[in-house]
Amino acid sequence: MSDIDRTEEIRELKASLEALLFVAPVASTPSQLASVLDIPESEVETGLKLLAADFQERGLRLQRHAGRIQLTTAPELSEVVERFLGLEITSHLSRAALEALSIIAYQQPVTRPQVDSIRGVNSDGVMKSLLHKGLIQDIGRAEGPGRPILYASTAEFLQHFGLASLDELPPLEVDQDGGTHEEIRD
Repeated sequence: MSDIDRTEEIRELKASLEALLFVAPVASTPSQLASVLDIPESEVETGLKLLAADFQERGLRLQRHAGRIQLTTAPELSEVVERFLGLEITSHLSRAALEALSIIAYQQPVTRPQVDSIRGVNSDGVMKSLLHKGLIQDIGRAEGPGRPILYASTAEFLQHFGLASLDELPPLEVDQDGGTHEEIRD
């Protein structure tokens, strides 16, 4: 295959992936995209990486969450997009909300009592607010007494903070005694 043919093949792959992600009603898996395009999943992954690089200079991003990928607007443009759509600006989160959200993001899945234990205060109101804003979600129930609800972050959380995946979360800070919040939970 000539370089020109390969360049055209890559251009067509990126265009096809972009079109599929644009019309997809929900986030898609790479295997779903590969099936529709009748190509190996590894080629889809290559195309997605190239497409993500192209989007860095534009107003769109590819966002991965829970093994799925979707086309989103660039997080740094959220204010102008929200204003255009007439939505309430959601950029402000209280210190308590940020604290609970960071616990959930790093410890997920986690129960409200676990969040309360780490924070040292009741988190009912904060958790309701985070659920209402779509930054966290109920993903099931924990085994054990009372079967408390398990919470995890959402794709909206990733978009709000400009992350492509949870892997982009900064490392946990180490406390003065050398421990992390993860050790507090254990």
